[in-house]
Amino acid sequence: MEKAPFFTDVADGPAGGVAHWLTTSDGLRIRAGYWPLEGAKGTVLLFTGRSEFIEKYGRIAREMAARGFALAAIDWRGQGLSDRLADDRGLGHVGAFTDYQHDVAAFLDYVGTTDLPKPYYLVAHSMGGGIGLRATMTGLPVNAAVFSAPMWGIKGSLSLRSFIWGLSALSRKVGLDGHLVPGQSTDITLGETPFDENELTNDPEMYAYMQNQVRAHPDLGLGGPSLRWVNEALWETRQLSTKPSPDVPTLTFLGSDESIVDPDRIKARMAKWPNGTLTLVPGGKHEMLMDGPKIAVPVLDAIAAHFNAHP
Repeated sequence: MEKAPFFTDVADGPAGGVAHWLTTSDGLRIRAGYWPLEGAKGTVLLFTGRSEFIEKYGRIAREMAARGFALAAIDWRGQGLSDRLADDRGLGHVGAFTDYQHDVAAFLDYVGTTDLPKPYYLVAHSMGGGIGLRATMTGLPVNAAVFSAPMWGIKGSLSLRSFIWGLSALSRKVGLDGHLVPGQSTDITLGETPFDENELTNDPEMYAYMQNQVRAHPDLGLGGPSLRWVNEALWETRQLSTKPSPDVPTLTFLGSDESIVDPDRIKARMAKWPNGTLTLVPGGKHEMLMDGPKIAVPVLDAIAAHFNAHP
């Protein structure tokens, strides 16, 4: 298996982290990696969010290792160092949202070739929560799952969502769905957005950690989405909302100050999830795993307790 670049200088993860190139069943090259742990009780499969990459979860891998778990993560198609799907590298694009399931399959095959121990556990954040929900519905082999601010809907007023639905659908009909969503930019804005304007975390040091990663390695970053990505995301979240929850022991975290994904969809899903619990995090923003100790430590401890309860 061919090794892929892995930026340990910005990951701040445990020792021994490594990344490799994978090929999906539809012919794309994607990147996956892991942090091993001798004597691990199991392995966390980390499903990253939109615009994210493996290195962003170095510190989470360190926290999970301290709690007894190895961790593997993936760069989805169209982001990180995986194949980009548009001529403009900064444009977030996908052909179909269900294409991400090809990446899931390749990732599972990859993890199976390593020494990472079973059982597997899922931690899925934001867009990864949408991908992870479909994957668990179709038999993802995990003993338990955790969702962090999952993208089971996109936040916005009814009028705004109606406008985006209409615009993104029209763009597909006239062949303009590969264009950037109006008002967005393909620039990597994370590295330039002041802390006071961020919607991700309450912790300045953790925000600086995330900014420094894309400043040091701009190829990891991603700008705004295409109209097709948005249309696909809207269709996928609507379709998933009509399906029953899988019988997988599940813990979901939602911050009181969430401003990116739709809290109502999350609450509705968790209200009828067998073996599912919704934990509301006072003061939490979108990145509860990457916040200050007051927010992040109880969340991480709860994740480990949830996994320990399902060995």
